[in-house]
Amino acid sequence: MQDLNTMRDAPRRRAPIAPLPTKEGVSPSRVWLPEGAWLTLGEFLLQRFEYLDPAALQQRIERGDVVNDAGEPQALDMPYVPGQWLWYYREVADEAIVPFEMPILYADDRLIAVDKPHFLATTPSGSYLKETALVRLRAQFDNPDITPLHRLDRDTAGVLLFCVQPQYRGLYQSLFQSRDVQKEYEAIAPAGLKLNLPSHYCSHIEALKGVFLVRERDDLDANSETYIEELSRWQMEDESWWCHYRLQPTTGRKHQLRVHMSSLGSPILNDSYYPHWDQSRPIDDFSLPLQLLARRIAFVDPVDGEHRAFTSQRQLDALPNKR
Repeated sequence: MQDLNTMRDAPRRRAPIAPLPTKEGVSPSRVWLPEGAWLTLGEFLLQRFEYLDPAALQQRIERGDVVNDAGEPQALDMPYVPGQWLWYYREVADEAIVPFEMPILYADDRLIAVDKPHFLATTPSGSYLKETALVRLRAQFDNPDITPLHRLDRDTAGVLLFCVQPQYRGLYQSLFQSRDVQKEYEAIAPAGLKLNLPSHYCSHIEALKGVFLVRERDDLDANSETYIEELSRWQMEDESWWCHYRLQPTTGRKHQLRVHMSSLGSPILNDSYYPHWDQSRPIDDFSLPLQLLARRIAFVDPVDGEHRAFTSQRQLDALPNKR
């Protein structure tokens, strides 16, 4: 039942209270039962999720893993009753273990800052569940209320912030929405950027439907901006030149830094998405980390007015002093 948290048929409403607790850092998922002609719950589930293994679905139902809002276990032969939620724990078969630590940079009763490694997703999605920064933290601190304040790509390492208590979440998230957070990244990419540095690069970025990619549009006004400067450069044995760049995004579009660098003729080293999507790379191939690091985040705390700054202790592998 990996994708039963699809909720496109559900009406907009306040999120219901889950009848199941968080288990090993994993929160329960839910699916809405819409109006329809199904006679039994089994008919709905087997038709709606026809790509799931019917035997596995039946086994989970028989174990009592799927419950209603009252926490009552459901059965496949139960009458179909629309207008309610079903709850369950999402499972990922043979989830790839990410063999890298996630150090805690800071923690108090409002915020947690971690130094996320490459290859660790921020939140559960698709093939990633327990091997995510959020689930690791919830399990480590035994706190199901921990939530991310922003996201880093699975491929990107560095500073990632989480809120500890729900009452502070809106205050901190508003900082990101109003662009009152200073973010600094570092990247390794070929020299010869199509831009006189240091400089700002702006473009319009839009998400592509059906794939986890974005593209730039020349016919629309810019909605993304990145400040770029060169920190150092060196020549490799094959006589190619590479640079260590500092990237400071003013906006926070999906894949912004990756697509900006690619469009400028210097895609970030080991980027499997831009300029060309490499779909052949296995999920558990950890040999070529993207050379992109969220180095630093700084902001004025909206709760106490204090200046906060968190800095990653990681170094990009491709820097000359790391090879």
